Amino acid sequence: MLTLGDHTLRSRLIVGTGKYRDFEQMRACHQAAGAGMVTLAIRRVDLNAAEGANILDYIDREQILLLPNTAGCYTAEEAIVTARLARDLLGTDLLKLEVIGDPRTLFPDNEGTLEAARALVEDGFTVLPYCLDDPIACRKLQDIGCAAVMPLAAPIGSGMGIRNPTNLALILEAVSIPVIVDAGVGTASDAAVAMELGVDGVLLNTAIAGAKDPVKMATAMRMAVESGRLAFEAGRIPRKLYASASSPTDGLIQVRRPVD
Repeated sequence: MLTLGDHTLRSRLIVGTGKYRDFEQMRACHQAAGAGMVTLAIRRVDLNAAEGANILDYIDREQILLLPNTAGCYTAEEAIVTARLARDLLGTDLLKLEVIGDPRTLFPDNEGTLEAARALVEDGFTVLPYCLDDPIACRKLQDIGCAAVMPLAAPIGSGMGIRNPTNLALILEAVSIPVIVDAGVGTASDAAVAMELGVDGVLLNTAIAGAKDPVKMATAMRMAVESGRLAFEAGRIPRKLYASASSPTDGLIQVRRPVD
């Protein structure tokens, strides 16, 4: 279980709604992933669309929470306006806050993110900010009142995996709110590594939607997040330079060599 503000999720894997071949494939991937929450750009919601043509028709809101995001916003003001529009249209206080600082890397703007987060927390939102893997920025976002922090593992859509596990470890030490890896996961092993580090969840989209078989990848991601979490809770053995025998040496058969 993953608790974000007043909301409790049955899965630690959060997935997206973009880049799929069609809405049917998206729905199949959500089911395969066991998702309890999906993120959604408000501009993709057409409330005037005919029945069956609206993305919301393919999301089971009895089972899946919507996490509107402010994707494409480059200023705090844009993000705040988009967030309030999303709350009015979708009836949720949940928000994935994105304030982008660079169109090429899609890295977040720290100052803009902090400014928007402060205003939106005061406005009653449950804010989950996409941010750099910066322990100081994450601590500031926690102090503002964000319900979680969502540091990137690598640039959005890059599939490069966990590029800086040390920073993630420092973030886990710096904050007491949930830490969700957002962006950069490319395959199931990346998700497992993130969870083994001790993060509370993983958010991804392209790794599933862009796979050769998205439904199979969604299943793989679900299993990877679950196994990674179990491994973290179990506690791995320490790394050692030399071998350490797993069988006892007591009671070994002694072979006598003939004497010349």
